[in-house]
Amino acid sequence: MNSFTIRVYGLMINQNQEVLVSDEFRDGIAFTKFPGGGLEFGEGISSALIREYKEELDLDVSVESLFYVNDHLQVSAFNEQTQLLAFYYFVKTSCIEKLIFESYEIPLKMNGEKQRWLPINSNLENVLTFPLDKIVASKLTEKHL
Repeated sequence: MNSFTIRVYGLMINQNQEVLVSDEFRDGIAFTKFPGGGLEFGEGISSALIREYKEELDLDVSVESLFYVNDHLQVSAFNEQTQLLAFYYFVKTSCIEKLIFESYEIPLKMNGEKQRWLPINSNLENVLTFPLDKIVASKLTEKHL
């Protein structure tokens, strides 16, 4: 491995105990993950998460508490020479009612992303694509039992 990537993700939970997930299609690959993305040079982790939610959902969020950071080696799913460090935070918004999504076919087949709500206790880890998201989903389910 010759590089690191730092990623930050937001766990938004609604009043129905559903968590927001993002279905995406990039570079010929379809995947489901928590909303968020990469840290850019010159920004902090919380700032990156706020920016990602604004870019992906046009939504202003507040970053609440840290939920999980991987403390083991995780190789990037997109580049086997890159080590991944990921931070997962709970996020909130005052505009949660704005998050009404139209249905769409999964997996996505064209570049882009769409979001949906999934029940926390519905085998969430089986829906998510990436290993760290699966760990977080399992911990989130345990927390909400």
